[in-house]
Amino acid sequence: MSEKLTGKAREAAVSTLTATGWVLGEDRDAITKTFKFGSFIEAFGWMTRMALVAEKMNHHPEWFNVYNRVEVTLTTHDAGGLSALDAALAEKMDKAA
Repeated sequence: MSEKLTGKAREAAVSTLTATGWVLGEDRDAITKTFKFGSFIEAFGWMTRMALVAEKMNHHPEWFNVYNRVEVTLTTHDAGGLSALDAALAEKMDKAA
């Protein structure tokens, strides 16, 4: 189980994530980002690659896809909020996009 980020570790992670376009959730301890691609196939291909990454990490995103747009929310339910797993998966998603 991953632990919820607190203190300076949380500040550092949030600073890095928001610099790359992630937004802190307003109503829960989570981060969100909308990824836009050139087509539905590109968006779905990215989701497929990220699904394999998430499965290996045993950390699964909440996401929603419409045509070329994928809205992602990351939080660690077991920890009750943001964890290092969320930051790591967000970084992998950014690199793959």
